[in-house]
Amino acid sequence: MRRHFSWGLIVLMVGALSIQSCRKDPVEEISSTPTDYDKALLNAINAATDGVGVDMLILPESNDFASIPQDPLNPLSNAKVQLGKLLFHETGLAKNPKLEDEGVGTYSCSSCHHARAGFQANMQQGIGEGGMGFGIAGEGRELNPIYHVDSIDVQPLRTPSAMNGAYQKVMLWNGQFGATGPNEGTEALWDPASPVWNNQFGHEGLETQAIAGLSVHRMEVDEEICQEFSLYEDLFDIAFSEWPEATRYSVRTGGMAIGAYERTILSNKAPFQEWLRGDNGAMTNSEKRGAALFFGKAECSSCHNGPALNSMTFYALGMTDMDGNGTYGSSTDNTANLGRGSFTGDAADNYKFKTPQLYNMKDSPFFGHGGTYTSVREVVEYKNAAVSDNGNVPSSQLAEGFHTLELTDAEITDLVNFLENALYDDDLLRYNPQELPSGNCFPNADPISQIDQGCVQ
Repeated sequence: MRRHFSWGLIVLMVGALSIQSCRKDPVEEISSTPTDYDKALLNAINAATDGVGVDMLILPESNDFASIPQDPLNPLSNAKVQLGKLLFHETGLAKNPKLEDEGVGTYSCSSCHHARAGFQANMQQGIGEGGMGFGIAGEGRELNPIYHVDSIDVQPLRTPSAMNGAYQKVMLWNGQFGATGPNEGTEALWDPASPVWNNQFGHEGLETQAIAGLSVHRMEVDEEICQEFSLYEDLFDIAFSEWPEATRYSVRTGGMAIGAYERTILSNKAPFQEWLRGDNGAMTNSEKRGAALFFGKAECSSCHNGPALNSMTFYALGMTDMDGNGTYGSSTDNTANLGRGSFTGDAADNYKFKTPQLYNMKDSPFFGHGGTYTSVREVVEYKNAAVSDNGNVPSSQLAEGFHTLELTDAEITDLVNFLENALYDDDLLRYNPQELPSGNCFPNADPISQIDQGCVQ
């Protein structure tokens, strides 16, 4: 068996996670001692968390596995996380594309979930196979004209962030992936002919989505791949040593490794996180006022709570659908626009979408399930006015909390400052691998992406 990598390198890789940070400190309205704004924010957090306080909102360090929520069937380990980091970005897994001459080795999981876009796509609609180019931060990806529009890898809804996914039991806007939490008792909906069938393994959402995604996007994880890029074989042997060799190198174990890695992608260097840990100077006064509004008058925390400021709840807010104008495979009558109802088949769930996490939103300025809102301020103003934009959504379906908030322009400005800046971790590149065992470019390796990313082979 060929071994191109030394065991010393493997030990180095699995020994620790790189969690270096280059956080940019705020440059205005800074006070290192508690002010009235700090006290007001603490009071708002205490009220919103029923007295639990800041501890309820702190994200752990990415190598503090004991503090990171994890799938009981997939306990975290350094070897598993490092393997998942490589597989998540590995364009060499794209062995079975729809167009062999054009697609082999050109895309990866990170094509639509990359660090430069807050682990989103930096486009209204991410493109996997069938896309070309990257630009600076993913904004330059476009349809490869060799591909027919019906053959490219796209989704009819905006690409959700893969960041802070450890705090989500189920994944996707309709929550269809994952066998636990909200999906307990939905076994009858797990169609063997659908990717949802992967729920049968019993995993939580991150692992299930990764397993399904590898198959749906025709990426191969098997012994042949491990032998071609031998570091993978060594890492699988360490990470899944208890698995028989016959099943050790597989889409399931590959998805489990990717899920483990995704659980460590945490925005724990954002200024709000620094403030929660006691650095009063980490946020500006405007951001502190905005945070107090978030946990108070603006009622954001009634849905967005916990360390990732998300929840496992589904609400109809009347936001517009991806309408097919400049996007592919989407339309206003697509069943995906039914949200949770597209999975459960229950009319009571129609138009209800999962509450997303809120960190690093300005990395990919497309919001709502359709990606039709293009700034954080636009979303805040929409929720402040509470007038539905989507004529397909009956008023009876709209969330009870969707009502006029009566925020002033100044309050909206403070709230936007908090959402855009205090919740912004500016060093997500620490979650990227230095290089891949294949030597390929990532997140994409089509010829134009290689040029855009400066990694022409």
